[in-house]
Amino acid sequence: MKRYLILSDGSVFEGAAIGADGDTIGEVVFTTAMVGYMETLTDPSYYGQIVAQTFPLIGNYGAIEADAESDKPALRGYIVREECETGSNFRKETELDVFLRKHNIVGICGVDTRALTKKIRSKGVMNGIITSRKTLAPEVVKAVKSYKVTDAVESTTCGAEVRLGNGKRKIALWDFGAKANIERELIKRGCTVIRVPAGTTAQRIAEISPDGVMLSNGGGDPADNASIIAELKKLNEYKIPTFGICLGHQLLALSRGASTSKLKFGHRGANQPVRDAVSGRTYITSQNHGYAVVPSSLPDGAVLRYTNANDKTAEGLDYADIPAFSVQFHPEACGGPRDTNFLFDRFMELIDKNA
Repeated sequence: MKRYLILSDGSVFEGAAIGADGDTIGEVVFTTAMVGYMETLTDPSYYGQIVAQTFPLIGNYGAIEADAESDKPALRGYIVREECETGSNFRKETELDVFLRKHNIVGICGVDTRALTKKIRSKGVMNGIITSRKTLAPEVVKAVKSYKVTDAVESTTCGAEVRLGNGKRKIALWDFGAKANIERELIKRGCTVIRVPAGTTAQRIAEISPDGVMLSNGGGDPADNASIIAELKKLNEYKIPTFGICLGHQLLALSRGASTSKLKFGHRGANQPVRDAVSGRTYITSQNHGYAVVPSSLPDGAVLRYTNANDKTAEGLDYADIPAFSVQFHPEACGGPRDTNFLFDRFMELIDKNA
């Protein structure tokens, strides 16, 4: 069955239907990751977005839900060049198309993803619709153009506090749409992880008496989370060792008085080069974000440590006045490069130093 991707600028990409039936509207973005499509599909940071894979063949190892980063996909749609209908892997549980249908994800294959990516890179991220209709009614065109990703954190956070692991260090994982591998990395390092919902107050986190606080990744515009930023500002006063990743990095910066801005087409993939100003080393990192902290807005006490080697955007901050640091990229990358996995060890060292 034919299916179309229609962008808000009127561009039409023809393809074939995969996944669930129906139409879906979202913000169209691309990821350059060559592996880990199961992790991409289940990353909560993609909430509200239609994701295009630039790697041309997707589904070659089927669907393996054990590799999922969350209970279910949060994205709105999926775009691939070629769908492998029969995956080959000894861990395979089902096929990609079956997985998409199970989770009601509308998809399209046979799309020229190279042309699509070049358009987004030149014109910037734009909205789109995956549909079986080549011509859209005026009200649908209006809906596509006016679409905005909202309530991302509220829609992907956990519903209640959850205790995981049984280690000597107690970590409060503030869940803004956390990837599962963050808690795995903490548990691996001998931590008890208490995952708390996004709406948790600073007072409640302090009552847990954690040795450290992990601020998770998540989706949407960081500036939309005014109540979380206000609580995080209060939590800063307790001076609990804190580590922020992705959205957590942005929210921590906002709580300290910095500002954020939307990038033209974001950083999504597993090959983003990041330079460490302290060591001079450049790391290859996994990333998934459309917003960044504005370097010129940094307050006193915040030091820009990591910078994107491609576009010079802020990739990580160290704080001199509180025991905290944060990064825009994903040191828990799974799948993806593990070059910066040592940052979890740095977090453990920060906790022990402030014990």
